[in-house]
Amino acid sequence: MAPKNQARDNREARERLRLYTARQGLHERQRRRRLRDNVVGAGVLVLVAALATGSQLAFAGSQGGGADASASASATATPTPSASATAGNTGDVPSKSIAKDSTWTGSLTLNKDVELGIELDGEKAPQAASVEITLIQEQFYNGTTCHRLADSTGFAFLQCGSANGDGTGDAGFQYGPLENVPSDGKYTKGTIAIARGSSPYSQTTQFFIVYGDTTLDGSTGGYTVVGKVTSGLDELESKITSKGISSAGSDGTGEPKVATKITGATIEQEK
Repeated sequence: MAPKNQARDNREARERLRLYTARQGLHERQRRRRLRDNVVGAGVLVLVAALATGSQLAFAGSQGGGADASASASATATPTPSASATAGNTGDVPSKSIAKDSTWTGSLTLNKDVELGIELDGEKAPQAASVEITLIQEQFYNGTTCHRLADSTGFAFLQCGSANGDGTGDAGFQYGPLENVPSDGKYTKGTIAIARGSSPYSQTTQFFIVYGDTTLDGSTGGYTVVGKVTSGLDELESKITSKGISSAGSDGTGEPKVATKITGATIEQEK
């Protein structure tokens, strides 16, 4: 990417985080007001994470692919946090009650012309679903980049949602625990799962869309399956993933040849 475009993307990322933080601040003031009025109790907001925190990765190697697929994946500009670096939630994590043990449906639009139908499972992954619902409703994802593509047999996913567009940054919080993790390490076509670093509590804004059956190493704990794509995978493959990777790393993943951004997202509770 040219320096001018990179500078523009960095400004957009900072602006998205500024707007998101401002909205969170408004929500916090409203909570404090309700507390004073004895309507509901609310905790004091503590922001301990900001831009350029540790990256989130779907970093386990495939157990059933080729040589590239079997490598451990890494697509970060900063060191991956160690397992002991995050012992629990940090920052103001959206309440898991938001998902209400319900199914939530909506859409995710890429590059304005690839529309994916999505479904989030608030029963099997209430914490992750609540986070995704909040981020979508707050329009956090609009303009963010899908920065990482795996296109090997048995190792096929598109990773999105990085605040900085390069695998780093978050929305001011990280959370756990892992939920709804496949016991056999197999993530079927259409799965939407949450990316993370080495700690189970390093989940934040990044997620990956599995567009071909994928097997990931489960020895590090696996990845939260938050939902699935219900329509649009054919378009995703024909317009984006089938075009390949511009420059693959040692793990066989890299930036998609087709520059990909999230240009819209909606979500609502299923009636």
